[in-house]
Amino acid sequence: MPAFAMEPVMQQPKLAAFFDPATATVSHVVYDQPGGQAAIIDPVLDYDAKSGRTASRSARQLLDFLQQHALTLQWILETHAHADHLSAAAWLQQQAGGKIGIGRGIIQVQEIFRPIFNLGEDFATDGSQFDHLFADNEIFYIGTLQAKALFVPGHTPADMAYQVGDAVFVGDTLFMPDVGSARCDFPGGNAATLYHSVRKLLSLPDSTRLFMCHDYPASTRPIAWESSVAEQKQHNIHLHAGIGEAEFVSLRQARDATLEMPQLILPAIQINIRAGRLPLPENNGVAYLKIPLDML
Repeated sequence: MPAFAMEPVMQQPKLAAFFDPATATVSHVVYDQPGGQAAIIDPVLDYDAKSGRTASRSARQLLDFLQQHALTLQWILETHAHADHLSAAAWLQQQAGGKIGIGRGIIQVQEIFRPIFNLGEDFATDGSQFDHLFADNEIFYIGTLQAKALFVPGHTPADMAYQVGDAVFVGDTLFMPDVGSARCDFPGGNAATLYHSVRKLLSLPDSTRLFMCHDYPASTRPIAWESSVAEQKQHNIHLHAGIGEAEFVSLRQARDATLEMPQLILPAIQINIRAGRLPLPENNGVAYLKIPLDML
């Protein structure tokens, strides 16, 4: 009797999600097994814009989860340089180790924002603030879990999604179906590019689970962050199957024209292009952020 080779079964990740109500951000913990290796995706550093104070309440929840499950932090993954919250990547790395990773497109984002914030030649625009810059379709591992980085620009030039087993963490490319898609009017954003990035995600098997980075629901439903390719193709109000590129671009641009800038975009971008690190303190021991006037 001939022997038939069995196709390997991809190990599925164990997951935990943490919602930050102040920024409507969902941070995810992905791990292979209790006592094993973990990645944290899109962690939040608390920031009070009125006082300029930072805090680690949200990130502490992630750290506590790692400790409760005896997990070693291998990766801190950013889907992009967020404009709506400060990253806690550097704080988590100080507490628990791990490599901070982001897509190679962060170089373009740094090049865009260095003159906006007048950061000077001392600020490197080569992505060296991060430990690893992912290429499209790059394979990496979270313990025994195989993961893949997927380049999905459009919201910004640097967006990455991370596929682990049957789960994909989509960052700001997609929201829950009744919310739609991410804005594309930030510097370097492009609605047509986002359209093709989403089509790339929605070409995955219908059963693929999609995990959001944000949720902005109507009052008629609770906060949610998990969808599927099939659900998005059928119900996404902006990018369901059948909508063409020109129709989406027109819809997205019209909507973007009505949106205000995110409340935290100016402090957030300055921190997030530095991999979550605060600017160096000045000669009085205090770190400062810049507010460019009449630029955005």
